[in-house]
Amino acid sequence: MSDTRNEAGQRLTPAQAVQQVIEAGRLAAERGWVPATSGNFSVRVGGQMAITRSGRDKGSLTVDDVALVSLAEPLPPGLSAEAPLHQARYRADPTIGAILHVHAPGSAVISRAYASRGKLLLHGWELQKAFAGITTHETTLLVPVFNNQQDTVTLADEVESALRDVLPIRVAPGYLLAGHGLYVWGRDTDEARRHLEAFDVLLQQQWQFDRLTADLSHG
Repeated sequence: MSDTRNEAGQRLTPAQAVQQVIEAGRLAAERGWVPATSGNFSVRVGGQMAITRSGRDKGSLTVDDVALVSLAEPLPPGLSAEAPLHQARYRADPTIGAILHVHAPGSAVISRAYASRGKLLLHGWELQKAFAGITTHETTLLVPVFNNQQDTVTLADEVESALRDVLPIRVAPGYLLAGHGLYVWGRDTDEARRHLEAFDVLLQQQWQFDRLTADLSHG
């Protein structure tokens, strides 16, 4: 099978893209980030994406659990209910090569705590430099927080509209859905995985820091 250079610059065959989705699911399961078949993962390959099907155990994915679908056409049934969020992100940003979505406990809790603000700001953490293009802890990064809803087509439109509106601000490569979890992306699966690991720690650090400073201010 010939390989395909996608718009993010990766050279992948469809089979390789599917395998990367499988590996991402296994890593997330090992970390406890995708309990009870939650989460979804995708990789861009040419004008398609390889994405997890609905209701599959992410720690034991097989090739039959991953679908190859067009980024330009209506999505077929049987995919993750959140496939529209993946498709919309790929359409909006051709540099994105992989998207990972997890239900890590830390991100789910933090997303609810910051839902009324609509955002979370990261500043002063050395680990911010794990994000592509960030070279100093002095950078302030905005992490958007959206209210969750079951109509994921409408939700995808809201997310993309909001991300366009905050482009003048440095936005972290991810966003939160309140009471739900975290979406991250990268130019390829390695970068997206690095971003995911950094987010998991940074969000917990920010949550603990905010609680501590609030306690001290009332002390």
